[in-house]
Amino acid sequence: MLHFSSITFLSMLLINAVSLNIMHAQEVITGVVRDAKDREPIPGANVVIRETKKGTSTDMSGFFVLEHKGSMPITLEISFVGYRTRKVEIRKGGKYTFDLEEDKVMLGEVSVVEQRLSDKQKESALTVEAMDMLAIKETPAASFYDGLASLKGVDLTAASLGFKIINTRGFNSTSPVRSLQIIDGVDNQAPGLNFSLGNFLGAPDLDVMNVDIIAGASSAFYGPNAFNGVISMTTKDPFLFPGTTASYKIGERALHELALRHAQVFRDSKGNDKVAIKFNLFYLQAFDWVADNYEPTEESKVGKDNPGWYDGVNRYGDEIMFDDGQLPRTYPGLYRFHRTGIEEIHLVDYNTRNLKLAFSLHHKFSNDREVILASNFGYGTTVYQGDNRYSLKDIKFFQNRIEFRKKNKFFLRAYATNEDAGNSYDAYFTALRMQNALAEDLAWQNTYRSFWNSFEKSTAENLPGYPTANWFTERELWMQQYQEYLLINRDTLRYMHNRNRRRVEERYGGPLIPGTALFDSLFTYFTSRTFSEGGTKFFDRSALYHIHGQYEWDWKGFHWTSGGNMRLYVPNSRGNIFSDSMRYDRFVVDTLPNGRLVYDSLALGYARITNFEFGIYGGIEKKLLNDKHKFNLTVRLDKNQNFPYLVSPALSWIYQLDKLNTLRISLSSAIRNPTLQDQYLYYNVGRAILLGNLNGVDSLVSPENLSEYLAKNSQGRLDHVFDYYNIDPIRPERVQTAEIGYRTTLFKRLFLDMNYYYSWYRDFIGFNIGLDIEEGGQTSFDRVTKVTVYRVSTNARDRVTTQGFSIGANYYFLDNYTLTGNYTWNVLNTATDDPIIPAFNTPENKFNIGINGRDLKFKSTSDNLFGFSVNYRWIQGFLFEGSPQFTGSVDTYDMLDAQVNYYIKRWNTNFKLGGTNLLNNKVFMVYGGPRVGRLAYVSGVVDF
Repeated sequence: MLHFSSITFLSMLLINAVSLNIMHAQEVITGVVRDAKDREPIPGANVVIRETKKGTSTDMSGFFVLEHKGSMPITLEISFVGYRTRKVEIRKGGKYTFDLEEDKVMLGEVSVVEQRLSDKQKESALTVEAMDMLAIKETPAASFYDGLASLKGVDLTAASLGFKIINTRGFNSTSPVRSLQIIDGVDNQAPGLNFSLGNFLGAPDLDVMNVDIIAGASSAFYGPNAFNGVISMTTKDPFLFPGTTASYKIGERALHELALRHAQVFRDSKGNDKVAIKFNLFYLQAFDWVADNYEPTEESKVGKDNPGWYDGVNRYGDEIMFDDGQLPRTYPGLYRFHRTGIEEIHLVDYNTRNLKLAFSLHHKFSNDREVILASNFGYGTTVYQGDNRYSLKDIKFFQNRIEFRKKNKFFLRAYATNEDAGNSYDAYFTALRMQNALAEDLAWQNTYRSFWNSFEKSTAENLPGYPTANWFTERELWMQQYQEYLLINRDTLRYMHNRNRRRVEERYGGPLIPGTALFDSLFTYFTSRTFSEGGTKFFDRSALYHIHGQYEWDWKGFHWTSGGNMRLYVPNSRGNIFSDSMRYDRFVVDTLPNGRLVYDSLALGYARITNFEFGIYGGIEKKLLNDKHKFNLTVRLDKNQNFPYLVSPALSWIYQLDKLNTLRISLSSAIRNPTLQDQYLYYNVGRAILLGNLNGVDSLVSPENLSEYLAKNSQGRLDHVFDYYNIDPIRPERVQTAEIGYRTTLFKRLFLDMNYYYSWYRDFIGFNIGLDIEEGGQTSFDRVTKVTVYRVSTNARDRVTTQGFSIGANYYFLDNYTLTGNYTWNVLNTATDDPIIPAFNTPENKFNIGINGRDLKFKSTSDNLFGFSVNYRWIQGFLFEGSPQFTGSVDTYDMLDAQVNYYIKRWNTNFKLGGTNLLNNKVFMVYGGPRVGRLAYVSGVVDF
């Protein structure tokens, strides 16, 4: 009933909004304002009707829409700082193109800052960082997405070459569930994960018009999950950017990248744009960065020099530490030892591949009304880091959209997203499965101890320094001598351990040597079978379906906005990830003579999970006192089928002191609904079961409580009282943020933008480790008969606060050069020992410094142009906390990126030579991730 009534209400709301707009059709003038020299669009240009003084400004694509009621002809006045003003007579509505010529005298006298600010940056009370087409062209990074790292307040993490993650304002993660990424208003998330895989399934560089990163809590504006920030990409409109463009890039790490964009416009007999098509193809292949950190994990109790091995970060299967059972006289020299493990390089496919295909059909009913049919497909192989390291192999991503819109008035958008995990698998769990196929941990440990005593004990007892004190009367002295003995004989004991390890592995049919038939057969066996089949392969064909509509209008001096959306998640993992396993009907088929019943079962199909949510919102905006003050109030109401109604308000005030100075203050809020995994996860990783928590979990015991039990003697175990506890059902996260910002231009060429924020978080979603124990026997040996380890999604009880400050500066000089710099400070204020609080995972301090030049000439008479850009980035070290395997310190690091480009006009071709991390510092951007080194490249882009 909830579903039907909600859908009906929202559908009627959206249909009425569209109908109201259609009844008030007007004469419309649309157009593009461009630079006369390079035909690049000019954002922020003023277009005014001289007769009525009514006007507008162009967007980031140089596009404008102007409605006129009254007689024709009229005169349009088109102006922008640094360009000569044009006056053009317009006799009828339609689409026009206006080219403005630079005014060299004026350029020397006025500020040139405004031409690089997006409308969102100028008007938003939130902190907005933008990358326009010019910045995309000039970035020294290998892609525009990588280039976002140079923006103020932006944290970029590399889990692999193909999987980059954008975060803002703390609590960073390689699974960015607290950030929302949208492309042309469409959520780019993978439905089963509830977050975007960076730009792996996103938009190619050739088709990106601009990117806005909105930092901070933004649910009132963008809906649930816009918790810490929004990455909003806008692609190029085929009506405004027709033609064919191709690019090719080659670089280090066997990098090859090919891209093609084609857009074509079809006009009616009157010359009006009616239909446009757009096609994009992108393909990348490269050899990924290698995760080869074999230092001991933070959890490892021994170092690299331990003779019996240790737990390495990117070596899996060596996590459990065995020992001599605190019986050093029984197992002399054995001390502590680990299983061999398997290095990640032998477990994942580092051959990164990424294919993106996109097609869209655009039809205009009039100059300003348009319907869009779009389809996107993504495919590829890369490495993803979550709780474990995963080889995402042959993943597929489908997205189809239909949208009806009138620019700056209304839109009605519906889309569906489907994913297929392909041949993806858990690399960490694969190592465990392969080792356990030869011998379970307990059997391996017992054999190791037994072989040690059989073959190495006498040798160990005769090594120099073996304790001479009496074990029974001088125990403390004996242990002191034993520790010295282990130290002075470390090399010999290492040799003995290696020898014993070979014996044990041969006993179980090993060792597991990469490239051997044994290794390859086990690897293929487990990675080709799903979890429910005893393997490590994922099955995930989840989907989401979304409808969103919005309508804007002006009434009584106020600008009003209303809208709503509905979303349906349909997870489908066949019990391999979620609790949607096969269901069976069990029934009696016979009764034996002794009265025992004989049962059979019938498969009923996989359990079906769906999750529905909807939201409605409204906003009001008012400008006062010659538009110097702008007030905005937005309120959003969200409902997920499993959680109560939640309200997200936002209030802002923008005060434009003059054309060069703007003050902004905002109070905003956000919610984050628990992900599908937080609600429905059932993922058995061998040593634990990762569990969603929609209904709560009863009667668990803490690991510490079980350890206390195991440490006691026989009578102590019998008398031990287990402290059972319950975990409440999961609930949404919440945050409120207060923010103040100031933007100014000094000396007509220095632009400064600064902001400070303070955030209050509650109900953080994290994990609780609990044990489900079964008590059976009456003796100390069999009182606990079974232990199951659960990692349960739950909410933190403590509240935390964070604060931060950032400042960015751009200095424009000599018309064609820009010095850039920014600094960001983020800190977690509340020190808490609540284990549920997610790790902050954010550097306290970081900065960027850069310089770039564009439209430069070797000869004043030449039509060819060249440019360059250099950026230096410094990031302070920080503690990265993920899973126990991937928790540790990320050292302070820096990177130097640079590029030089050359445009040959008669070829319509731009060549670029560049590189990232030019000093080839091998840095870890995330603990457990790869060492990121230099990536030099050369590319060419040609417009046909």
